[in-house]
Amino acid sequence: MSHELRFVCQCDDRTRSRDVTVDESTWLAERFEAHRSHLRAVAYRMLGSLAEADDAVQESWLRLRRADTSGVENLGGWLTTIVARVCLNMLRSRRTRREEPLDTHVPEPIVSRQDGVDPEHQALLADSVGLALLVVLDTLAPAERLAFVLHDMFAVPFDQIAPIVERSPAAARQLASRARQRVQGAAVPDADLPRQREVVDAFLAAARDGDFEGLLAVLDPDVVLRADFGDVPAGASRVIRGALAVAEQARMFAQQLGPFARPALVNGAAGVVVAPRGRPFSVMGFTVRGRRIVEIDVLADPARIGALDLTFLDD
Repeated sequence: MSHELRFVCQCDDRTRSRDVTVDESTWLAERFEAHRSHLRAVAYRMLGSLAEADDAVQESWLRLRRADTSGVENLGGWLTTIVARVCLNMLRSRRTRREEPLDTHVPEPIVSRQDGVDPEHQALLADSVGLALLVVLDTLAPAERLAFVLHDMFAVPFDQIAPIVERSPAAARQLASRARQRVQGAAVPDADLPRQREVVDAFLAAARDGDFEGLLAVLDPDVVLRADFGDVPAGASRVIRGALAVAEQARMFAQQLGPFARPALVNGAAGVVVAPRGRPFSVMGFTVRGRRIVEIDVLADPARIGALDLTFLDD
């Protein structure tokens, strides 16, 4: 049964008092939709997976429908807390069942056509949320990740984070501090996207031509290549370190799949989608810093590739 509700309407960050009569469930849905992109951004940073982020946001909606929010003054803040709790539980559950070695896991990328990021993805990719950062976030304990994401990325005070992680505000601050030290080691890509693309194109051209020296010219000496093939074939996922080893792997890749590499944006940075005969096989994200590639993250897990939105390949 629906209820009628008199409320203060907030539009464009300006609060205007006016008396309206609306169906309560419709009003809740409208208010929730106004916060959906923000909640999805929080959940993606917490989970590194769009599918899981959408699940967390949906669970937050269900909790909102069941809750008494008559005393809630800041619905956006309340929903942020709810989605954070849901994500924390999902992270804890994930760690207990994960069989895949963490060092070979590549988070779910956000892939866009190379001429621009889909507007729907803009909020998700704010603050340069690249694959390299998500890889480091995956190494954090769930409570550390929550404290860092909420405080450092969304400016949530520690006294609001503390109840979620069941710690004191001082302990929550320590969690974020430990996470911050780890995150500072994440490779940050150059902001110049055309320069990134120039370096990635040079890498692909050298790989196709078998130009070993050309590959070494664009690879950082300490480059890391992380390839995630999922569970099949067993043992295929791997981490390769160092320019010599990565260059050799790149030449082998180019012989088999190089002709099918299509330029794309991967989490807002230069990348490629490999799609033989138009069927997506892998997504490669590159982190370019100082005109050198410092990290390559390859997702080739068939199940997860199949779940990505790669419809732009049909254009």
